[in-house]
Amino acid sequence: MAVETVMLAPVFLLFLMFLVGAGRVVEAQGEVNGAARDAARAASVQRTRSTAERAARDAAGSALDGECRPVVTLSGSDWREGGSVRATVTCELNLDFLGFGAAKRMKGDSVVPLEQFRRVE
Repeated sequence: MAVETVMLAPVFLLFLMFLVGAGRVVEAQGEVNGAARDAARAASVQRTRSTAERAARDAAGSALDGECRPVVTLSGSDWREGGSVRATVTCELNLDFLGFGAAKRMKGDSVVPLEQFRRVE
C-alpha cells in the first residue's frame, strides 16, 4: 500500500498542478475579455481617436490591475457617425507559479458601436 501511494502521489500532484494552471488560464482569458470590453466602451464615448486610444489604454490597464501589461489596439474601428470601435487587448500571462517558467499570450476582442451622443468638450 505504501509503495502504491509513493508511486501515485507525483501523478496526483501533476494532475492538481494541471487543474490549477488550466483554471488560471480560463480566469485570465475572462479578465482579458473584460478588459477589451471596458476598453472598447471607454473609447466609444470619446470625440477624437487620439483621446479614445488613451481612454482605452487606461480602461484596460485598470481592468487588469497590474496582472500584466496590456497592449491595446483600436485597429478595425470605423470612426464615423454610426460606426463602431473594435478594441483588441493582448497580455502575457505568467505561469511561473507552476514551476515551468512558461508564459501564455492571451487575446481579447470587443466591438462596441460609437456612442451617438458622445461627450462634448
